[in-house]
This record gives sequence, structure tokens and C-alpha cells, in this order.
Amino acid sequence: MHSSNLLKKLHITRLSNHNTETNKPEPGTMDYYQQPQPTVHEQPVQQQAPTQQQQQQQAAIQNNLTSEAIQRSLLPQRSTVSRGKYSLTDFHIMRTLGTGSFGRVHLVRSVHNGRYYAIKVLKKQQVVKMKQVEHTNDERRMLKLVEHPFLIRMWGTFQDSKNLFMVMDYIEGGELFSLLRKSQRFPNPVAKFYAAEVTLALEYLHSHDIIYRDLKPENILLDRNGHIKITDFGFAKEVSTVTWTLCGTPDYIAPEVITTKPYNKSVDWWSLGVLIFEMLAGYTPFYDSTPMKTYEKILSGKIHYPSFFSPDVIDLLENLITADLTRRLGNLINGPADIRNHRWFSEVVWEKLLAKDIETPYEPPITAGVGDSSLFDHYPEDQLDYGSVGEDVYAHYFLEF
Repeated sequence: MHSSNLLKKLHITRLSNHNTETNKPEPGTMDYYQQPQPTVHEQPVQQQAPTQQQQQQQAAIQNNLTSEAIQRSLLPQRSTVSRGKYSLTDFHIMRTLGTGSFGRVHLVRSVHNGRYYAIKVLKKQQVVKMKQVEHTNDERRMLKLVEHPFLIRMWGTFQDSKNLFMVMDYIEGGELFSLLRKSQRFPNPVAKFYAAEVTLALEYLHSHDIIYRDLKPENILLDRNGHIKITDFGFAKEVSTVTWTLCGTPDYIAPEVITTKPYNKSVDWWSLGVLIFEMLAGYTPFYDSTPMKTYEKILSGKIHYPSFFSPDVIDLLENLITADLTRRLGNLINGPADIRNHRWFSEVVWEKLLAKDIETPYEPPITAGVGDSSLFDHYPEDQLDYGSVGEDVYAHYFLEF
């Protein structure tokens, strides 16, 4: 079944008309050119059933098109310089979108072009106290390095004597986590759509030797049209071979990370398996009341698949959520192609998905371009200490901000 036909059968009701996404302008610019996505219109034709040889030739052509589209998305590395472009006076702070251990994320509006952005603010004292200096500097570098349709974009950074600021696109559609909790669980085609976009994003990161290490629904945002944007690169790291750091969210951590063995990019494919399971079941496969009990379940490797899981998705998950690295898809000789070519993804037209030329299963009920934040929770607005100009005892830790 063709992907567009597949998505028409989804059980989630579309909530608004489809809007073509355009690139946002840089916060310091006055205008920008809209470049609409190319659309391929397919016309029905009457023809004889293809022979087996013709089917094989068509499959080969399709695989070549997919490979070429994927390769075009693996862009060369960009400059990692992010400082010196923006300051606090370039933005008007509207409201808080989220809070965390080290600071908060604000919805802001550029005083230059009137567009809306998100600024992530981290308190230097907390970052240093929690020994997250390396992760914070890695996050800045990773966000400046990457450029992909399904990854958050960072425009630049700045700092004052107490805080670090990261200027990013504002993604209005809220978290995939919120949609999943509201839906309880996703129908098979819906989970497949989001999993496919995540797969392309991870393949891009891995092509740049970047391990993401924190894949979960809370870190996947939905843009105004319902496509994903992976955010929060706090645990992302450039690794050409292996690394040892224990980090991530307990339910999604691979067993080799828990046992402090050297691990590689394949830990992200384990997490993809957990994410797919959670989207389909409504809960994670190793959930328990404490992280330690969750770790024990992960190390035991026993998974109970709900009866409504299809044989195809069970086969995929058994080859993603496996401690045996010689079996884990994504880690074998064909790399991520083994995942894209798995029969659970057989309906996905990958190059059209990469071009966002496939209808999304859910379009967030927001008004685009006006700073609509109705899909984000409300938080108390604390007194802000932004713009501090006193002594900066942590400056030497964050030279690139």
C-alpha cells in the first residue's frame, strides 16, 4: 500500500488544513524568502501487471532513489562558531515553555523581524555544580553542527555572567509525549510514521559520528504541520569509535551502557526500538517503579509483547531491543539501511518522507506564526537575573558561548 494511502486510514483525526512549512529567518534579519517544498503529483494510469523481472528492476530503482535522497541529506560539516551574533536585547521574552534542572526554555520574539523563537537558558552555577560542563559544551557544538529537516535548529548563543543562552527555532506543536499520553497509544501506521522520521534523523547524526543518547517522546517536538523535530542535545556526543559514559533516561538505556562497557552508535537503535514499543503499547517494555528495577529488567532482556502487536513489528523490535550487538539492526554491515528495508517499514517512501512530501497523521491545532503556545504547559514566571554583568567566575568553562 502506498504511504499516502496508508496515512489516509489513520485513526487520529486531522485538526486543521495542511500548511506548507517554510524556513524561518535568522533572528537578526529583517526578511527572508519563502521556498515551498516541491510536490510530486502522481497520476493514475491503466497498465498490465508488471512481470517479476520488472518488479525487481523497479525495486532496484526505488532503492537507488532512496540511497541518493539519504546521501543528499548527509550534509558536509558546518562551522561550529555560535557566539558573537546575538544578545539579550535582540529579543523580547514572552513566557516560559518548560523548566529543568539547569534553567528553563522561553518563548521569545525578535525585536528585528518580529518572528518567534525559543531560547534555552542554563544557569552556569548549576551546570558546574552538577558536573555537566562537558555535556553543555557538547550540546552547543552539536546543535550548531547539524542541519536536517527532523532536527531542531540553533541560530546562535550568548551569555552573561550567570547564564548561558541558546537561540533556537520555536516549534509550536508541542511534545510527542503529550500527544501519546492523550492518545494512550498510537495505531500502527501513526507509530510507523514517527519512527520513520526518527530513523532518518538518527541516520543523519550517525553519519557525522554523533551519538544522540537520549531518545524519548519528551525530546521529540512536532512542528506546525506535524513533522518531528528532535530537540535537547544535552547528551549528544561526537564519537568515531566507542565511549563509556553512563547517561540517558533509564527506560531507554541499552544494556551495554548500564554495565559500563564501551558502546557505539547502536545504543540509539536500541532506544528507537523502545520508542516504537512505547508508541504502540502506551508504556515502555522495561518500566518499573525505580531506575534500579528498570535496569534489572533491561539486563534480563525479557520483553512481553502485547497480543495486538503485528508479527512484523515484533520481528523488528526483537532485532533492535537485543543485547546481542551481532544481531542489532543498525549495527550490522548495512547500517541503518537494514532498518529502513525492514518489512514493517515496507510502505514508507523514504525520499518523499525526507522531503516532507507525505501527509502527516496529525496536525497540531495551533495558529502558525503568531507565537501560539497553547500546546505547552504553563509555569510560574520567576524573577529573571538575565543580563547580569558582575564577576563571571565560570567564564573559562564556556568560552565558545
